[in-house]
Amino acid sequence: MTDLRYPLGPMPTPLSLTPPERQDALDAIRALPAELRAAVQGLGDAQLDTPYREGGWTLRQVVHHVADSHINAYVRVKLALTEENPTVKPYEEQLWAELPDSRLPADLSLELLERLHHRLSAVLEGVTDFTRPWTHPAQGRTYTLDTLLGMYAWHGRHHVAHVTGLRGRRGW
Repeated sequence: MTDLRYPLGPMPTPLSLTPPERQDALDAIRALPAELRAAVQGLGDAQLDTPYREGGWTLRQVVHHVADSHINAYVRVKLALTEENPTVKPYEEQLWAELPDSRLPADLSLELLERLHHRLSAVLEGVTDFTRPWTHPAQGRTYTLDTLLGMYAWHGRHHVAHVTGLRGRRGW
C-alpha cells in the first residue's frame, strides 16, 4: 500500500538543478495555484473538512498550509537574495494548521496563492545565481536556492496529490 503521507515519495533536497530541472520546477511553481484550485473545485464544506488520511489534516487545512508554507518560501528566497547565507526562521507548521484561520474558507488561501505565486515566480525568474545559500537552523543544514526551488515545486505537487488522492479514493 502506498504511504498516504507521501503520495509522491519523499521530498527531494537537491543542492543543484540542471537547467531543464530548474525550468520544470519553475513551471510547477507557476502552475500550483490553478492546480490546487482545480483539485478542490466543487467540494463542499463537509468534504473540505475531511482528513486526507487517518490522523492527517483536512483538505481545508492542506490548502491553508500550502499558502502558509509558500509564504515562508517567498520570504526565504528574498532573504537568500539580499543577505549572505541568512539563517531562516523555522515555524511549527502543525501548530499553524490548528490556528483559527485554518477553518476559514479555502478560497481565501487559493486567492492568496495566486497572487503570491505571481510574485514568487517573478523573483525566481530573475535569479541569476541559484547557488545562493540559506541555512535552516532546525535541520542544521545549509541549502541553495536550487534546493528551495526543487523542494517547493515538490511540495505543491505533494499536497495536490493529497487532495486528488482522497477524491479518487472517495469517488468525489
